[in-house]
Amino acid sequence: MSGAKWQVRVESGRRTGAGFLVTPRTVLTCAHVLTPASEVTVTFPQLPGEGPVPAHVHTRTPWAGGPTDPGDLAVLTLDRDVNVAPAQFAPPDAAFGDPPPRLVAYGFPDGYDEGTIAEYRAKSSVRVKDEWVELVALDGHGQPLAHGFSGAAVTLAGSHRVVGMVTATTGGRGVLTGRMLPLEVISRYMDRHWPDLADLIAAPDAAARPDTARLHALIERATRTRVDCPPDRLFRHAVGEFGPDVPPGGFASLWEAAVYLLAQVPEDAAATRFAERLEELMAAPAPTGRQPAWTPVLIDVRRSGAGDDQALVEVSAYSEGRRHPVAARTVPESRVAAYVRDVIDDALARLPPGTDDLVAFTLPPNWLNWPVDQWPAGPDDPTPLGCAYPVVVTHPTRRQVGQRRRLAKRWQEGTDLPLRAVHRVACEGAGPVRQRELGEADVVGFARPPGSETGTAPGTGTGPGSDDHFKAALAKPVPALLWPRTGCASGHEPGAPCAGGTFLDRLGPYVSDATLTELPYRIMELRESADGREDHWARDVQLLWDAPQCFPDPRDTPAPGGPPVA
Repeated sequence: MSGAKWQVRVESGRRTGAGFLVTPRTVLTCAHVLTPASEVTVTFPQLPGEGPVPAHVHTRTPWAGGPTDPGDLAVLTLDRDVNVAPAQFAPPDAAFGDPPPRLVAYGFPDGYDEGTIAEYRAKSSVRVKDEWVELVALDGHGQPLAHGFSGAAVTLAGSHRVVGMVTATTGGRGVLTGRMLPLEVISRYMDRHWPDLADLIAAPDAAARPDTARLHALIERATRTRVDCPPDRLFRHAVGEFGPDVPPGGFASLWEAAVYLLAQVPEDAAATRFAERLEELMAAPAPTGRQPAWTPVLIDVRRSGAGDDQALVEVSAYSEGRRHPVAARTVPESRVAAYVRDVIDDALARLPPGTDDLVAFTLPPNWLNWPVDQWPAGPDDPTPLGCAYPVVVTHPTRRQVGQRRRLAKRWQEGTDLPLRAVHRVACEGAGPVRQRELGEADVVGFARPPGSETGTAPGTGTGPGSDDHFKAALAKPVPALLWPRTGCASGHEPGAPCAGGTFLDRLGPYVSDATLTELPYRIMELRESADGREDHWARDVQLLWDAPQCFPDPRDTPAPGGPPVA
């Protein structure tokens, strides 16, 4: 059995049994092989230079301790990875046939420290107590199943693919029979105690793929080191734009995503992309001090021709310079928040792994003050969206060619430099609009929201108000605009203390050491600090922020398909 180096000897106290490697760091054996409170070591007899490897019990099924009690299974975790390809599983019912195939087990009975081989066949596919398949020796002269074979893999002769595990001998001296747990039963137990292994058993063709061992080793490392990598996104990255979609409900783990990919996508290139991207994420340095690599979900909301109270909502995910439509529907204005809540997870799942999520809303002027950051973060997630992800708004005019070109130039001039001082627009305006001042500003802060006054500066009767300054800053374009959605009460004397003035006084120092690129993260942190505090100066902060490099020209990307009207 030189092709099955994954066969192992398991020693626990005075007991000796067998087992088999199912991942680069995991061994499956029988629970009765293990002595309570004793050290466990695993030896690879077909690797003479490989010494014993310490192990500990990862999972033990609820076996009651008797020879006829069900659930005699245990999973061991090795203290280190071993450079051995794990066992491969056979398809269902591979142990049966007419004539029945020759089955082989590798065990360690008394006097055989190096191991020996027993040859058997399955009596029938009918299981005893819905648990065991009975085995019978091929002839009366070979090695019987004896103590030391418990936990051994039962394999197909020739291919060495696993069909089950030896759990017991039956009868007395000279009775050459035994019992094995077939894969279906092992999978049933593992589904409750170790779902990743159940997935592997359920997809034997996936297990036979050359990338399987590499993927499982990477996933085990990623799990141990707590790498942040949503499995749905990694799967979408691996299969590409035209590959199969994530199944309903998504993936519960990276391994579940990997097994589904191996079973559904025969091309090795997808598995390679999955593995390489996971390696990149594990090798990436800690994010401290780096500039975000934004990949946004864009929610484009505009008035619909279906009625005065109707809104057309188009949801897209951006990755690798392309827009990927996710959903589009016309809904009543009062239902926009609920619709976004229901589709946001689908959009986020399409973003590539290892990048920085951003949720952006394009809103028409009259809706630019919507509290989108206060909407729920998902169908079953009441977290405010702006506390779960960086949330920004932008204006439809920012998509015009001239503004995009000027905005791109502004970004090139100061993307990674600390922000210059916030250009302030007080409640009563800021005097005449000066294009030079706007041209030098990275951020303009407003004491009141756009559309909250008529354009005449209160208290003066003439001159530009804050709305005029807003329109000018939007058109210049200044990269980022900030304001409180409520602002201050109208009618107070110019220069008198007010909520809008407090907002501007606190805003400047708060963002002074940030860069334009990281500003959405900085505002997200501010929203988290203000959440639930009615007296916080930034409890209703709104950020208009637009980076052309995040949103390719819409004329270069496909429009959402399907009719938009529900």
